[in-house]
Amino acid sequence: MTKHIGKLRLGYLFFVLFLGGYTLSAQSLRPLNWENIFTKNYGAGQAVLSPDGTMVAITARTETQSGIFLKRIGDEAPAQFWIAGGAPAWFQDNKKIVFSRGGDLWTIGVGEEAPKRLTNDTLDERAPRPSPDGKSVAFYSGRTGYQDIWMVATDGSGTLKQLTKGAMALDDYRFAPSWSPNSQQIAYYSFKGDYWEDDIWVVDVVSGKERQVSQNLMAMSKPVWSPDGSQIALFANAKDEYWYEDLSYIYLIDPLKGTDKKLKMQVDATDLLFNHTVSWSGDGKELFFPYQERSEVELWRVPSAGGVATRVTNMGGTFFNYHASSNGDAFVFVRSTSTRGNDVDYIKSEGGTPKRLTYFATNWKGLQEPEEISYRSWDGLYIQGFVYYPPAFDVSKTYPSLVHVHGGGTNTYYKRLSLNEQYLAQLGYVVIAVNYRGGSGFGRTFQNLSINDWGNGQAKDAAAASDFIRAQAWSNQKVGIYGYSYGGITSMAAITRVPEAFNAAVPMAGIYDFGDAYTNADRIGKIFTKTGHGGSPEERPEVYAISNALSRVENVKTPLLIMHGEADVRAPFRQYELAVKILKDRNKVFESKSYPNEPHGFRNPQNRVDMYTRLEAWFAKWLQ
Repeated sequence: MTKHIGKLRLGYLFFVLFLGGYTLSAQSLRPLNWENIFTKNYGAGQAVLSPDGTMVAITARTETQSGIFLKRIGDEAPAQFWIAGGAPAWFQDNKKIVFSRGGDLWTIGVGEEAPKRLTNDTLDERAPRPSPDGKSVAFYSGRTGYQDIWMVATDGSGTLKQLTKGAMALDDYRFAPSWSPNSQQIAYYSFKGDYWEDDIWVVDVVSGKERQVSQNLMAMSKPVWSPDGSQIALFANAKDEYWYEDLSYIYLIDPLKGTDKKLKMQVDATDLLFNHTVSWSGDGKELFFPYQERSEVELWRVPSAGGVATRVTNMGGTFFNYHASSNGDAFVFVRSTSTRGNDVDYIKSEGGTPKRLTYFATNWKGLQEPEEISYRSWDGLYIQGFVYYPPAFDVSKTYPSLVHVHGGGTNTYYKRLSLNEQYLAQLGYVVIAVNYRGGSGFGRTFQNLSINDWGNGQAKDAAAASDFIRAQAWSNQKVGIYGYSYGGITSMAAITRVPEAFNAAVPMAGIYDFGDAYTNADRIGKIFTKTGHGGSPEERPEVYAISNALSRVENVKTPLLIMHGEADVRAPFRQYELAVKILKDRNKVFESKSYPNEPHGFRNPQNRVDMYTRLEAWFAKWLQ
């Protein structure tokens, strides 16, 4: 579809870029503001190669359309809108996909406009995967009170068949069913063996018999069968290890013997918030996997027997979604950089230069490449930071500054498009996003620094960024801190531990007393907390005392704005209520705002707009 957006005038420079099926003029760069950031940030979400590698099904949102687009490899025409829906998965014959829409499952063929419904109920169906023989579709549903795998005939005939029983907690939506090559078995992750463990199980689709096939590992990705069905590969860590988010091993499981082994190679694999998994080559001799170094993610290859891993791509930036053809000879990535939003790139397995396939992403006005720096922290370590400067930055002038602390304590601040920091810089702040200790991308030794020390050394790393800022000639000596999720944790921890470091703070959706959160968080939150503290609050009270920010509120001198979603179970809403009460009891300078019906990841974009509008006003009040 072509969208008319302007007239050509004599002497007036005008050019047109094709952007995912509609056109965009050079003059229509969208200005950054909170409304645009949270409601007009278009781009690709998922890209799935057809088994033969000739087509890509892409979920994307543009200004005029949202759903699944189809792009043919080698065709220079833009990706074409196909059907409203999401979560596409190809059938092995390359002729159609199964997808999700309105909580039900549908199929549609290439070249068709009218989809066929597979399910029709008020219950949920997600993560559909067709069997290799094309006869059935397996999917997850929480209709029994657990996340279990069900099956439906491809033609929609017959009744739904439940395959697993009590496989996973109702609030755990990770991963998808994994069919064996002969369509007779499905591998999946489950906590049936132990609430605190993610084991790999296999279910026979005819008999319904389930059996546990891993004993020693914590699954960090979807399990993937080898082409001959003799092995299952996945990302995992040992059960007695720290829960290394983004730094996993590749494990190979023998589904018949129930044995597992860790693949030997010189680097780790990166699940990236449980988004990635491993891919097999068609002959089963190679494995492909993402690996994160510092703040960027690339695709790597290693022999399936173990050995030297080498890098396939040199794209830069970060991809949160990738997919391979069935024989592993081509790959697509939904990739972002510091100045480019999510779009699809493509590369063949022989290497070379990736090709950009789509132009869905919004083009923003005034984006800048942040400056990557390191600064010395409190104990001599150097911490990576990304600096966003105001427009027309002048070292002879002075500026207020902000320190951004990322979410996901064991993750990182990735090198991708970060509109919040870009916009705050446009408002006149020097913004430094820091990769405090305990995060991924810098090796396991660096990530180990936060074990049994959550919210302590990390908070001091953030405070050291403030010291670094104040030592610069351009600093007006006023520095704020903000972050969401674990960034909220670190923001609150910093102002309770180093009370002179910041002039204003905005902790959002954080945990401030992990001992209390351990009692009412969702399952992943509980595992994350228990692993990071080396046990339960009863087992390790001294460690939970270290991470407890609420016990240190008396130290707070920093004016703070605290915000939270009332339906949050990852960082339970009671954390906000406890913090507000103690801040009020201690007569601290603060404001608070909560959002009804909002979980950890807000669903209503207008609530995000409101949250960050309040953040902007708070920093303007105290820093400018």
